[in-house]
Parts: sequence; structure tokens; C-alpha cells
Amino acid sequence: MPSERSDLTYTVPGMSTQDSQQIIGMLQMRLHSLNDLHLTLKHIHWNVVGPHFIAVHEMLDPQVDKVRGMTDDIAERISTLGGEPNGTPGALVNERTWNDYSIGRAESIEHLGALDLVYTAVIQDHREAMQATETSDPVTQDMLIEQLRGLELFQWFVRAHLESSGGRLSTRGATTETAAAGQAADQARDQP
Repeated sequence: MPSERSDLTYTVPGMSTQDSQQIIGMLQMRLHSLNDLHLTLKHIHWNVVGPHFIAVHEMLDPQVDKVRGMTDDIAERISTLGGEPNGTPGALVNERTWNDYSIGRAESIEHLGALDLVYTAVIQDHREAMQATETSDPVTQDMLIEQLRGLELFQWFVRAHLESSGGRLSTRGATTETAAAGQAADQARDQP
């Protein structure tokens, strides 16, 4: 579990330290998730190959920049609430509840298939955090809503590569990054 300061001495006016501590813990996990996402995006950027290399390679850099900005916003919100954001690699690895990204050097479509699942997990967890702050901290909720807008847009960019003209998503039903990568590659091979 994320480390939480038990000696929280202040928070924003009008919020209890108990509510603040809960939100700080939740935001710390969002910070880990977004730090992991921006590193994963760079990993894909460096390891993508194939005929669509340049399109995917260049599509990812703006996503990396925006996600890094999101991490800064979350870290600053943690500090504003009286907490201590922890952005170290060790804390991320020790406290995360997900596995490391599993695809190395691979075709563009394979990475996009796996990335679709990564975005799904990040967005689902972000939505849960957003809903959890609805009554206790509308300021944090507003920040998370804005971040969701960007994350959902980025997933749409990824899914545009994975969708057939009939609207079928090649990663549909996949539960692992490897399976999603394989399904995306299979659909790409089957298209004329």
C-alpha cells in the first residue's frame, strides 16, 4: 500500500485531515499509475518497428508530455493537501498493483494492441478515483475529470489503429497485453 504520513498537520481549509489522508493515498496510486504510463509510452516509442513505425513513434511523444504534466498536477495536489508525493522508482515498483509492461521490440500494431489494455486499466482506476472524490473533494475531482478527458482521447488515438471499418475492436475480449498484441496483429494480417 502507498505510504501515508500519519502526522498530517494541515490540509486545505474545509477538509478534514482524515478525508485528506484518504485522498492523498488514492492520489499517490494515481501518481504511480501515470508515472508508469509515461515510462511505458516511452518504452513503446523506443521499441516500435514496422511499416507504421513513424506514425506511432510520433503519436506517442505528445502523449508522454501530457501524461508527465498530469503527474506533476497530481504531485502538487498531494502537497497542497498536506501530503508528501513519492515519485521514486522504488516506491512505484513496491506499491503498484499491476505488472510491468510485457512487450519488447514489436510491430506497431502489437504495441498498440497492448497499449489499449494499458489505457483501459489506467482510465478505469482514474474513474474510480474521480467518483470517490465526488463529495469529499470536488477540486481533486475536477483535476481527475480533466485528466480523464486527455487519457480517453489518447486511447481513442490508439483504438483508431485497432478498429475495423465495421467498428470491431481487434483487442476485444483480450485480458493480457500479449493476447491483445496477438489479436491486433492477427486482425492486421487478415485485412486486405
